[in-house]
Amino acid sequence: MDKLRAFALALTALMSAGYAQAETDLAIDASSFKCVTDMSPVRGFYVDNLIPGKLEDTLAVANAENGDYPPGSVVSLIPTEVMIKHPKGYNAATRDWEFFELDVSEQGTSIRNRGFVDVNNRFGGNCFACHAQAKPQYDMICEQSHGCAPISITSEMTRLLQKTDPRCGTEFTPTEHEAKILEKLQALFDKHP
Repeated sequence: MDKLRAFALALTALMSAGYAQAETDLAIDASSFKCVTDMSPVRGFYVDNLIPGKLEDTLAVANAENGDYPPGSVVSLIPTEVMIKHPKGYNAATRDWEFFELDVSEQGTSIRNRGFVDVNNRFGGNCFACHAQAKPQYDMICEQSHGCAPISITSEMTRLLQKTDPRCGTEFTPTEHEAKILEKLQALFDKHP
């Protein structure tokens, strides 16, 4: 029985070490995030890869519209919400994705929350709960036909949020039409502080 217990303890230690190693393969901090429009656009969202030389691999999956994203992949629809793909073994429940809720300003980015249990969008919806609805072939990426619940904002609102990312360092002067859309967006945000 002592041999069995020792084996179980050794196996647990090895599994924990492997999990910790996978978890630390990507050193993610506030400096990992940049202006959303500095990333590569794909059908209304933006992608990047934190691993040098791997952006083309991420773009290949994003442009194919299905398949598993490679480790280091960064996916963002709006500046304050980001997904990052970790190496295999990070978290089977999330298909190795980690979700981030960010605060963005002209000074840069700060991470408000990360993981998957407590990371919510601006409207209080849990990011993982929504992305888990995506059909398996889409690797938790939500688009209109992927099986996820629709979001509370329009495509036009999304584009304006992307254009107004304060980290981009560009002055944005909305047209009269865009100003009206931004007012509607602000009213939605005010309902969900």
